[in-house]
Amino acid sequence: MSTGIGEEFIKRTKYQYMGPSDQQSMMPQPSLEAPFEEGGEWIHLPDPGEGAPDLKEMIDNRTSVRNYADDPISLQDLSYLLWCTQGVKEVVGTQATLRTVPSAGARHAIETYLLINRVLGLPAGLYRYRSLEHRLQEFTLYEGIAEMIQEAGLKQRHITESAVTFIWAAAVYRMTWRYGERGYRYLFLDAGHICQNLYLSAESLGYGVCAIAAFDDDRMNELLHLDGKEAFVLYLATCGVKGRGFE
Repeated sequence: MSTGIGEEFIKRTKYQYMGPSDQQSMMPQPSLEAPFEEGGEWIHLPDPGEGAPDLKEMIDNRTSVRNYADDPISLQDLSYLLWCTQGVKEVVGTQATLRTVPSAGARHAIETYLLINRVLGLPAGLYRYRSLEHRLQEFTLYEGIAEMIQEAGLKQRHITESAVTFIWAAAVYRMTWRYGERGYRYLFLDAGHICQNLYLSAESLGYGVCAIAAFDDDRMNELLHLDGKEAFVLYLATCGVKGRGFE
């Protein structure tokens, strides 16, 4: 039986094959946040506030929700969800950020994009989260971008029926600078930490979430202007007010 791609990936990223990293070779550290494209209005987000405190209740009630009501969510609630999933608690010089989610070596090599469908005060379109400043930046607001994202998401309806769809992309060198090839494993682990925080923080507000791993990689990367090598989409999740019969 020939070795499959998945098995080869696990083999080649074993700890024993790490070798000297670029960090150990004294190569310059990549920036803590990927560069932003010129243009696009910046949106200041309100203070994240607080959600419900009962963690056990949130875990008990957590489930994947694909059926959403037409109701919008508030900018305040979006701010809270972004803080819970990628919020920066402290910037440690130019070396690292301490955030609301764990990350291998505090590399935090995930960038957050948002397809805004129904958020009060925000025009529909594609945005990027500037985590170091807790702000949004307009990315693409042209008509039809939601349908293009949905098409790249294999036509899953909840991508456009949600209030907001989170799209998480890997900034590869920010992780591999320290961990070499093994860093690719950590990118996927980090994305899982982020998505679980979205599930729980959304549940604390009474919203539903559904993680998405099935999408056209090349098309999704193209829509986000990512090269698919140094930066690529890892994971998506829809979020919004739960519709009837969501169970």
